[in-house]
Amino acid sequence: MIPAIALPSESSLKREFHFVPADHQAIARMVYDELGILLPDGKAQLVYGRVAPRVRACRLDSVGAYIKLIEQDADERLRMFDAITTNHTAFFREAHHFEDFVERLWPKLSQRVLGGGRVRLWSAACSSGEEPYSWLMASFGTDRGLAQRVLRADFKLLATDVSPSVLATARAGTYPAATLRTVPPALRSTWLSGPSERQTVDPMLRDAIAFRPLNLLGNWPMRGRFDAICCRNVMIYFDEPTKARLQARLADHLETGGMLYIGHSERLADEVAHRFESVGRTAYLKVAA
Repeated sequence: MIPAIALPSESSLKREFHFVPADHQAIARMVYDELGILLPDGKAQLVYGRVAPRVRACRLDSVGAYIKLIEQDADERLRMFDAITTNHTAFFREAHHFEDFVERLWPKLSQRVLGGGRVRLWSAACSSGEEPYSWLMASFGTDRGLAQRVLRADFKLLATDVSPSVLATARAGTYPAATLRTVPPALRSTWLSGPSERQTVDPMLRDAIAFRPLNLLGNWPMRGRFDAICCRNVMIYFDEPTKARLQARLADHLETGGMLYIGHSERLADEVAHRFESVGRTAYLKVAA
């Protein structure tokens, strides 16, 4: 009788580096502790796929060796977090939020800032910049004169993300045609320039946005409150206690009468919901301190 021969699994045949369940669990713990993102066992292949290029770049022979490195090397650990985070976005994604802002808040806010007051907006988890650029395009429409007057006044849009690589893309403001297909033609001709296959956002809008690195679970340097906050499609990666803590902090940083916009599959935690009134699709008006 010929003895059975144990063959390697299909996944191991495809893996360049040794990777065992304990490696996934170690990385998942780091990511959860630092960023609040859940990476269950079913995400192991995704984690390997995103970490493997860093293992190769560091000239190591296993994910286990890479884990030992990032336990000691803070800079490389940040590169690992950057590689792990998901950054899916689009111009005018969930456009109903921008429509709500333009109809509900923008008339009052634009009058305020043009009259000498201040306006503060925050795009939290802004990824590669499509959200804040869409927000400004929706607000100004094709009226470049209005944009010039507002942006000379006390108007600021903060856009933050934990990933340095996507922030670099956002600051550059240059996108391929496939990414720009959801920009309405009138806004595209007003605010984008360059060859059709790859265009750049007008400097007027790029200069109006402060792109800054920020971990939503870390320390926030902002002292004032915002008139509106977009924090969309990031809380889907958090567990319920983390969502509740983040939403409470967002509420604390929002003016009463201001708007919080969250992703289409996200909901307010019970501990926070009493501070808001639902006024649209995942659009919430802050009504209580």
